[in-house]
Amino acid sequence: MDFRRINDLPPYVFAQIDQLKLQARRAGKDVIDMGFGNPDIPSPGLAVEKLIESARNPKNHRYSASRGIPKLRQAISSLYLRRFGVEIDPETEVVTTMGAKEGLSHLMWVLSGPGDSVLVPSPSYPIHIYAPVFAGADVRQVPLGPAANPDVFFDSLMEAWESTWPRPKVVVLSFPHNPTTICVDIDWMTKLVNFAREHDVILVHDFAYADIAFDGYSPPSILQVPGAKEVSVELYSLTKSFSMAGWRVAFTVGNTEVVQALTKLKSYLDYGTFQPIQIASIVTMNEAPDYPKLVNETYQSRRDALCDKLASIGWEVAKPKGTMFVWAPIPDAYRDMGSLEFAKYLVSEAEVATSPGIGFGPGGDGFVRFALIENEQRIGQAARNLRKALTRLS
Repeated sequence: MDFRRINDLPPYVFAQIDQLKLQARRAGKDVIDMGFGNPDIPSPGLAVEKLIESARNPKNHRYSASRGIPKLRQAISSLYLRRFGVEIDPETEVVTTMGAKEGLSHLMWVLSGPGDSVLVPSPSYPIHIYAPVFAGADVRQVPLGPAANPDVFFDSLMEAWESTWPRPKVVVLSFPHNPTTICVDIDWMTKLVNFAREHDVILVHDFAYADIAFDGYSPPSILQVPGAKEVSVELYSLTKSFSMAGWRVAFTVGNTEVVQALTKLKSYLDYGTFQPIQIASIVTMNEAPDYPKLVNETYQSRRDALCDKLASIGWEVAKPKGTMFVWAPIPDAYRDMGSLEFAKYLVSEAEVATSPGIGFGPGGDGFVRFALIENEQRIGQAARNLRKALTRLS
């Protein structure tokens, strides 16, 4: 049988690690899972209580609004004004999506298609690469370059745009970046917005880690750049900031024409998120605005614990300024294995699961990604296991 859209998808390398992890656990091994970035921090109690209360009201069991109920769109507009100083019109510049992955995927449907080119960083979160593929567009993966110098990536973007024909219509971005944890400042964003305005390019910024940042760094919204709304949309999610992963509540905000195009498409595809979830999300953003700070403190503590423990066993890894991940270069003594075999080795020999860098694109093969989803005690155990397994480390 012939299927559409999935034939060009490569084998899902993360599934191989998941299978090894499952086999190890069935054999009685205590695998410390730092592979899948699935937040373990509880959602705000306020959200849970409001969800229960709202779900008991039969009026909320009916179809909802595809673009999000008005107070939900107003809540995200208020958050943007409070958090970033950006004014968002809740009527024309916001549409609610069922998570950022759904939003990005359907956004590519309205922005690109066969014959179009899209620029995407490499390595990248897989949906950033494959959402344009699902839309039929040609994806040009642009190397991110060294984490310490995002200007290298900017130059690579400019070169890719100049050398690609037809000229790319869309650039997909996400900073702080998953998996590499690269961070940029407002000046970097400004350069890109100015380029996009000059060349009629749409910028799509997945702002998943808007509130997960450390050591005084504050991630900029692309919409803080003057004139950004002319060429940009941004995806903001409650998944990481408010630790509401399973709730699937996100927003596409920014350029009115793009937002309205996505709104029109979604009106044909869904009837909106379950209304009690929307109501609980409104209350969370309005009445628990500081919850992301508590989430952030937890991730920073785990980041410090993991990086310090790895350094103590001879595996030097830079502390990221943002995201809930640590992007770890494979130690020189094991680099010849490649990221997939090295990740398999860590599961079988150290009982620690990570994500192989190759799963994020060819630019990731020299790395594995740790997700900060285990507490400090478990991180300490992981380090002890790694010390025993990585015998080639000095």
